[in-house]
Amino acid sequence: MSVYPQHFVDPIINKSLQKEKAHELSHIPIKPALNVSTDSIFYGELKQKFTNYILKEGNSALARELLTKTFEIIKRTQIERLHLAKGDKGSIITDAETLLINAIENTRPLLHLSAIKRGGVKYQVPIPLTEKKSYFLAMKWILEAAREKERKVSLPEKLAWEILDAACGQGRVVKRKDDLHRLCESNRAYAHYRWS
Repeated sequence: MSVYPQHFVDPIINKSLQKEKAHELSHIPIKPALNVSTDSIFYGELKQKFTNYILKEGNSALARELLTKTFEIIKRTQIERLHLAKGDKGSIITDAETLLINAIENTRPLLHLSAIKRGGVKYQVPIPLTEKKSYFLAMKWILEAAREKERKVSLPEKLAWEILDAACGQGRVVKRKDDLHRLCESNRAYAHYRWS
């Protein structure tokens, strides 16, 4: 449900697209942009969502600071690996945002199990996830894995190591995704209960 009628168009935040579509949108009512919307080159939708998942008790400045520190630790670690590497230095990615995106893509589950009751028995039925839900689960799992580690280490450091592990296709989160897919594979005989 929206405050604005359906004929209102979503705002275009990217300035280059604004110039292209200015003539088309000159007579169409446009919704106002969100407070978090920006045309900065540092803005990323996934990064913004990840910041929102880090957020606790409405302290968005702290959440942004924690993510910035995490990116700083990732960058330092990757540059250190780059200098220590003897062979192929082109394979080491130093961009923290790219590593975050790779980590999320590597940990995104495609299926999940849902309990469906048929004839007095509950079956674990594999059901495909929507894209939005799979991104949510990937980011949630990465944060949970970082928060579960020992409390003596700061969150940005733990989160940086989880992201680096997940970007390489290793670590607890990737194992969790693989375990879920293995369970879905073992329960595929009950997949037909989805439609009955």
